[in-house]
Amino acid sequence: MITLAQIDDRTRYARESGALARIETIEEAVEDRGVAFIVRRVSSLARKGGLAKPQYAAPIQDPFLPPEPELALGPVGSTHVAVLNKYPVIDRHLLIATRDFAPQESLIDRADFAALAEVMRGFPSLGFYNGGKEAGASQPHKHLQLVPLPLCGGGSPFPVAPWIEAARTVDGFARLPQFEFAHALARFDPETLDSLDAAARFEGTYRALLDRVGIEGVPGEAGELQSAPYNLLVGRGWMLIVRRRCEHADGISVNTLGYVGSLFVKDEDQLAFVRRVGPLALLQSVAAPTALVAGNAE
Repeated sequence: MITLAQIDDRTRYARESGALARIETIEEAVEDRGVAFIVRRVSSLARKGGLAKPQYAAPIQDPFLPPEPELALGPVGSTHVAVLNKYPVIDRHLLIATRDFAPQESLIDRADFAALAEVMRGFPSLGFYNGGKEAGASQPHKHLQLVPLPLCGGGSPFPVAPWIEAARTVDGFARLPQFEFAHALARFDPETLDSLDAAARFEGTYRALLDRVGIEGVPGEAGELQSAPYNLLVGRGWMLIVRRRCEHADGISVNTLGYVGSLFVKDEDQLAFVRRVGPLALLQSVAAPTALVAGNAE
């Protein structure tokens, strides 16, 4: 089981070797509907040094085949490997990649969920997945991600946690009234994460959520592929999916963490845009409209 101590030891080693290049940011809270969203802006010093960003399309070398030794934390089961994010904005940010290449547009399978559950058992954390480039994925090799909690102060694990806790559930599913776009929330017993059949139960919940936002599996040479891009979040006792329309709004790339209240911008102009339109309007602009989806839980 991977521990925070192991992550911190590997992070120090990776920094000293130059393999890990943390993106230094300045945090600002932007309030929307009573919630303080975290907006991280790249510092002026980091911009002067050049902001390295891996590209999604056809990298010269797959960063996971093999991963840089300085960044690798080790195997997760027989099918995955845990790797430090080379360009983290948030400390202790992990990637859980398949050992063999699979496209990022592949549906998450039981082995993926088994690997995610194994790492999540080690410490309070949030798992997530960017389902394709339009959902914020920067690498075409299939990988889940994980960040330790809390993401913010004030006693809440992440900014929109109160909304998730307050959502009215019907038969285990719910929608957040603040999210006026295609999404679905599922709740389950928090002890599911520690059960022997956690991966199977996660997979079943995930498939039900896909169905609720109108995403299907499409046969492909590499297995089942997604019919539309999406973001997935996995917490202890809940799972949230958002169907996506595009990656950017006014040049701002939005990934899965945006939907728990954590946004990233490159400069003051982008920060000013978030302040002007509001975080929720930004999230809505890159998500699929609710009208596109039939059968969302009410």
